[in-house]
Parts: sequence; C-alpha cells; structure tokens
Amino acid sequence: MNIYQLQSYFYQLPDELIAQEPLPDRDHARLLVIDRTQETVRHDTFDHLNDYLPANSHLVVNNSKVIPARLLGRRSSGGAVEVFLLNSLGDGHSFEALLRPLKKIREGEEIDFGRGISATLKDKEKRIVCFNKKNIIRHLKEVGHIPLPPYIKRPDTPLDAQDYQTVYAKQPGSVASPTAGLHFTKGLIRKLKTKGHRFLELTLHINYGTFKPVECTDIRLHPMHAEYYSNIPCSFDGSGYVVAVGTTSCRALETFAHNKKHSGSTNMFIYPGYKFQVVDALITNFHLPYSTLLMLVCAFGGYDLVMRAYKEAIKERYRFYSYGDAMLII
Repeated sequence: MNIYQLQSYFYQLPDELIAQEPLPDRDHARLLVIDRTQETVRHDTFDHLNDYLPANSHLVVNNSKVIPARLLGRRSSGGAVEVFLLNSLGDGHSFEALLRPLKKIREGEEIDFGRGISATLKDKEKRIVCFNKKNIIRHLKEVGHIPLPPYIKRPDTPLDAQDYQTVYAKQPGSVASPTAGLHFTKGLIRKLKTKGHRFLELTLHINYGTFKPVECTDIRLHPMHAEYYSNIPCSFDGSGYVVAVGTTSCRALETFAHNKKHSGSTNMFIYPGYKFQVVDALITNFHLPYSTLLMLVCAFGGYDLVMRAYKEAIKERYRFYSYGDAMLII
C-alpha cells in the first residue's frame, strides 16, 4: 500500500455506526488502545485511561470553546438566509462565512437575525459579513445554533450546547469541537490528577477546514488549512511523558516544537513519514476517510496498525466520529 496515495485512507463504514447522540456518561465511552511497541490492539472503556498512562504524565488539552456559529436570518425581502461563521477576522465583528443562498444576497445587504442582531454582506467574493455589534461572539448564544458536523443528521438541540463542549472549554472561537476531549468528565480529571498526572491547557481554534477531505491523489500536494493557536504553557519544555488530547493539541505542540512560538497560525500537515518531536501518546476519536485527521493518526500510530485497528473497531461495532468512542495510541 502506498501511504502517500489518497485511496489508502478510505474505509467503508456502515451508517449506523456514526454516532448521532452522545452517551449519557461521557467517560463510559469505549476505548480502543493501540500499543505501537507490541503492535497490539485491545479494548477497554475511557474511565480506565489511567491504567495505560505512565506515572506523572502530562495531558495537554485544547480549551477552545465552540461558538454558536450557525445563524438563521432574514433578508429585507423576507427571504431566509443561513450564515455559517468560518473565521474571525480579528476585529470582533467581522467574519468569513458560508452563506446560503449566496447568489441571491446583494453586497451591502443587511441580514436580520432577531434580538437586535444583524449583519451586512461587506464582500461577496470573499464572503465577509460584518455584524452590528462589537464582540459579537458574546451575543451569538442569543441567536446562534451549535454547528453540529454534517454527518450528524439531525437539528441541534439545547442539550448540544453542553454536550458538544469539553468540560474544560474556556476560550470561544471554534466552529467544531476538539472531540477527543469530550470523553473527560470533571470527576475523571480529578481522579487522574490524584494519580499524579498533570493537565496542561493550550488553545487552537478549529475552523471549518477540519471537515474538508483531501482531494489530491498524492496527499503530499494537499494545501493544508491554517488554524490559530495560542497559550502554549510557558512551563512546557517537551519533557516528561506527553499525552496529546486530540489531533488539535498534537498539531499545536508539534508546531511549537518547530518554531518555538507560544502563539501563531499553523498549517502543519502531519502525515506518515513525519517524525514527532514531543508527543508520546495520543488520545483521539475515529476520523473520516480521506481526512487530514486520519492521516495524522496514521503518522503517529503507524499506517498498517491504525488501519487494522479501524477494521477491528468496525467489526466490534464502535461508535464513530464526534459523539463516538475513543482511541488511545501509546
């Protein structure tokens, strides 16, 4: 199998294994454990995570918070408009966005979302909208919807506002959840801390590019989307046993290992052949075929071993994707 060929990252998944709802107890998710040294795969539950971690491990989590990025509004003509916020432009009220139906909306036209909140399409070509309020993220909960991934085939509910956030989410800015962290509860975190493990926080705001599949036949030609990261812990020096909680934490840590910048933009594309600098273990969910996330996991765990684990997870009826089960690679 050519690890640089796109087709190498395809697998067939029955629709019924795509989790549409979270489990009632986050930490009761199943845990598939890959041991790279022994080249073994075993099955457990997430609340037994401590059993697989060396003493005094450093668990690095992404504390980015999902914003209610999906907005439903009306044009002055009365026509319905859906606006999906992609990237903040940094001024507190302007965003790059997806708009539907874009063709019918005129540049300069105002879109009303109710509750005194509106936005104007400032640049149709670049799809930039400008809101009538500064610090608009603070107001989005009044009119916005949690942007569930496209493979969850149901409308969002008020429960998703809590379920689609990690328990340590603090910094608003993501349009998708760092889902590996969804399995942690406050109780499990306390338990792990009493065992001597440290939790370190960083921030990487996930944008819609995370859902864009690789389309290049040779994956090395894929133009990787950029995401903003910050708050790499000042005390972090890469020593100790480092457990990246999620592919986002992994990308941020590996970016820092290369550029030594505690904040900035990263378009690092990690695929098989990459030599990891600081990450010793990875907690992750199961990822879509053809995705850069699956390629990162294959780079870390080894292509053959990871793809074998995916086949076994399907056979054992694991729940896949955002609200699904977890994987630990040690």
